[in-house]
Parts: sequence; structure tokens; C-alpha cells
Amino acid sequence: MSRIGILGAGAWGTALALSLARRGGHDITLWAHSSSLAEHLNENGENLPYLPGFTLPAGIVVTDDLPATIFEADILLCVTPSQHLRGVISHIAPLLTRNQIVVSASKGIEEGSFLRMSQVIAAVTSNPCAVLSGPSFAQEVAAGSPTAIVAAATEPRLAQIIQRDFSSPTLRVYTNDDVAGVELGGALKNVIALAAGVVAGLNLGHNSAAALITRGIAEITRLSVACGGRRQTLAGLAGIGDLVLTCTGNLSRNRSVGIELGRGRKLEDILAGMGGKVAEGVRSTTAALGLAARYGVEMPITQQVDAILHHNKKPADAIRDLMSRPGRDEFQ
Repeated sequence: MSRIGILGAGAWGTALALSLARRGGHDITLWAHSSSLAEHLNENGENLPYLPGFTLPAGIVVTDDLPATIFEADILLCVTPSQHLRGVISHIAPLLTRNQIVVSASKGIEEGSFLRMSQVIAAVTSNPCAVLSGPSFAQEVAAGSPTAIVAAATEPRLAQIIQRDFSSPTLRVYTNDDVAGVELGGALKNVIALAAGVVAGLNLGHNSAAALITRGIAEITRLSVACGGRRQTLAGLAGIGDLVLTCTGNLSRNRSVGIELGRGRKLEDILAGMGGKVAEGVRSTTAALGLAARYGVEMPITQQVDAILHHNKKPADAIRDLMSRPGRDEFQ
């Protein structure tokens, strides 16, 4: 049995809590960032704002008391939005004991520093760290749909602990020691999913979507390899698997934002209507370009997504510019 503290009571944090509770054998505490959200979850037994339709088992302790969530936990699972991770880890760092494992399940790149989530954690605390990623919609994990994800750590022992504690009849966990590849696959696919949504919003058809996804994984792989990741990882669950899901699934927030952009809506209006939910690709796009510039990597799809998001470029013009780029060898 492990004592697991889940930091973040959004859709993904709640889904992982439900999966762990269904598996059994753990003490689970779910931390909500506000007292009002914690009170809501405890009163209703359901996360209506972020993951409605799923009853929280009595065994999941919901609280807004962060020190209580940290106290005596074996594993701390961070499921906060990527731009809030540093603040949360900085707050809990003085409370951590040496052997507590910190696991990031947040998919993003920190703005300004261009750090991956495990790098943000390592900058704040020396605790052992692992990451969790892969193709996984929160609603389907909560419902118990068969799902396969990846636990990555530079120390194989850490990844094996997460595999052991999180695996269940409905959640299959693979291990990987390529932390950079797993994290960047999870973060960058959100940017490509925005572009896939634009393609859908413009009604450009399946040919365009297939081309976008295929060239998207090429773009993700280029940057990941430059940052120390392996091509093999990007051909797996945390790469092409997560990309296909997020670019084609109707539950994808990033794809949904892209669809609305393709239909001509303004970004601020789209985000205002999301009820506090986060589309990580919106923030990760600029950070991805900063990271690409650091390593001298070309990312034309990401550049066009950034132009749509932050420079008022018309989606149709962005697609036209991608199609009119000079010809090149496919694998050069």
C-alpha cells in the first residue's frame, strides 16, 4: 500500500484519483487549490466543475490543506496546470522528506525558462522525480476505459514503483527512462492539436488532418531529439499515441480551441467560455518556439499556430503559408 497525495483536483487529477481508488490498496488524498472547490467536492461527492458524472468514493480524502496532503505521503502526484507547477512545488519543498517521490502528470513547458516539468521540479527540490504521460482523456480514465500510459524516470526503480502502484485492470503503465522524450511528446502534441482543430474548423478534410498529424510528429521529434530525447520514444505512447488521440478526439480541449479558431472566433472569447479549464497548448506554443530557437530547430506548424494565437493571423492564411513552403526531402 502507498499513501498518494494528488496535487490538483481538476479533471485529470480527479480521474487519476478515481483510477487509483478503483485499483485499491492505497490511501489517497486529493488536494483542491481552493476551499470552495474542496467544499463542493465533499458536499456533492462529484467534481461538477471539471469532471461531472463520476461519484468520488468515500476512500478519497478531499482537502484544501496542502501540508496535510503532503504529510507522510509516499508519492506526490502533481496535476496542476504547468504554469502553476513551480509555485506549488516551491510551497511544498520545505515540507518534503528525502524519500518522497514527486511525479509530474502535467503536460507543458514553462514560459520564460522553457523548462520541462521535471526540470522545474528539479530546480526547486532534490526529491526523486518521475513523469506520467501518454494518450489519456480524463473522462475515459475515470470511466474505466482500457488505457495505456508511460511512467518515465532516469532511475528505472522509480518508474517501476509508479508502474506497480498505478497499474490496474483498466490502466496499463509502461516504463521508460527517456524523460525528455516522454515530456516533450506530451507537451508539444497540444500545440499540434490546436493546428488539427484549425484544420477541422476550416472543414479541410481528412487528407489535411493526416498530413498535419504526420508532419506534426516529425516536428515534435526534431525538437525532442535536439533536447536529448529518443526517436523511438516519439514513435510510442507518449509521442504518436498521445498526438493521434489529442488531434482526433472530440474530448480534446486543445483541438476544440483550434476548431473555434478555425471558425473565426477570437482566442480570448474561446478561453473565457471554458469555465476555468485549461488548454495547455495555448501557453506551450510560445515556450516551444523559445526552446526550438535555443536548439536551432525548425518548427513551421508551431510557428503558424503561434501566429494565429498571438499575432491575429487568419487561420486560412496560416494553412496557405504552410502549403507554400519550399519543397524538401521528407526525412531530411
